[in-house]
Amino acid sequence: MSRARLIALIQGVYWLPFGVWPLVHMPSFLWVTGPKVELWLVRTVSLLLIVIGAVLIAAAASKRVTPEIKWLGAGGAAAMAFVDFYYSMQDVIWDTYMLDGIAEIILILLWLWVGRHGVAQTTEKQ
Repeated sequence: MSRARLIALIQGVYWLPFGVWPLVHMPSFLWVTGPKVELWLVRTVSLLLIVIGAVLIAAAASKRVTPEIKWLGAGGAAAMAFVDFYYSMQDVIWDTYMLDGIAEIILILLWLWVGRHGVAQTTEKQ
């Protein structure tokens, strides 16, 4: 398996269950991550994690990790890391989110390590 496929699979397998968790059992999610005022926002982020995680897994399975998929993974991880660190430091969300922020930084570093190795190149035919 190429590096790109492996990283896409790892990120998808990481994001998908964390997206499903609050939708399946919000009380345990809130117990671990802290109380939330806007549960609709938790559900929105959950659905986005599910969709992106599923796309990453599908790209890995179909051997089609394109540059766009790579940037979806790295960019999504960067956005999540920013939210995790910024709002944890502002005492808006619990510090447990810093653990996720570290995981997101690791994912970004893995995508940077991948470079172009195993990333499918597409050519446009007209």
